[in-house]
Amino acid sequence: MSTETVPRWRRLEPDERREQILTCAIRLFGERPYAAVSTSDVAREAGVARGLINHYFGSKRGLYLEVVRRMVMVSDHNLPRPEGSMRQKVESVVDWLLEAISAHGKTWVAVIGAEGVGDDPEVERILAEADERAAEYVVQVVGPGDIESHGEELRALIRAFGGMVKAAGREWITKQTLTREQVHLVLSRQLTHLIGDVFPQLRDDAS
Repeated sequence: MSTETVPRWRRLEPDERREQILTCAIRLFGERPYAAVSTSDVAREAGVARGLINHYFGSKRGLYLEVVRRMVMVSDHNLPRPEGSMRQKVESVVDWLLEAISAHGKTWVAVIGAEGVGDDPEVERILAEADERAAEYVVQVVGPGDIESHGEELRALIRAFGGMVKAAGREWITKQTLTREQVHLVLSRQLTHLIGDVFPQLRDDAS
């Protein structure tokens, strides 16, 4: 049974109720700008008293920060650890990434652009931490085993690649100028090129 079909009268455990509120907030922040979503809207959608939102998240901003974390932060759980050639690993990682994005595409696009929130230092911190975690994951899964003292250059390349992921994601989710398959092709080829061709040249030039 999905969160949307849970009867309003059912008593939920605190973790379940918090997740229900968060799920509704994720949907609403993907449908409307930040300023157009109120805690009353989220409470009504979740079928809870508005005070419960303050109880679990502190404020509308606190709730939104949790939405941002959920959209962008790489968790250590359920991360793919593909086998095979570098190209096969890259394609598997990119496929997993696009699956994660598509689950809440409009909300993901909204939070990576910090739409409606302005220059919020905490949002920027979450996004930067997410970029670091994603880069570390890609290095561990796809990176060559001999990065030695040049790991920071490889992470920098992958963080730069992250900018392309966000841009391609907007083209796919919002503008619909690229299909999922086209985005997968572009990102897979680009990441393979960066790791297989560009990084070795950077490493050799620095030696």
